[in-house]
Amino acid sequence: MPKIMLRRTESGSISFYVPKKDLEAEVKTLEFSSAEKWGGEIELTDGSRFYVEPLNYEPKLPVTLRASRVDA
Repeated sequence: MPKIMLRRTESGSISFYVPKKDLEAEVKTLEFSSAEKWGGEIELTDGSRFYVEPLNYEPKLPVTLRASRVDA
């Protein structure tokens, strides 16, 4: 389960970064994005998918979380 960093870009989108893999891409979809539930499955613009355990609040970005890769 790699640690990932999520941050808001200047354009307002969310950037997803895996430091150990030097992978950076924009988040295409986020399963849950409300103030009450945030996280779940994340799809990146390059087509890869990851899973972040849903939080019961919307985190302040930038944030470092643990994520697992979702097999296609």
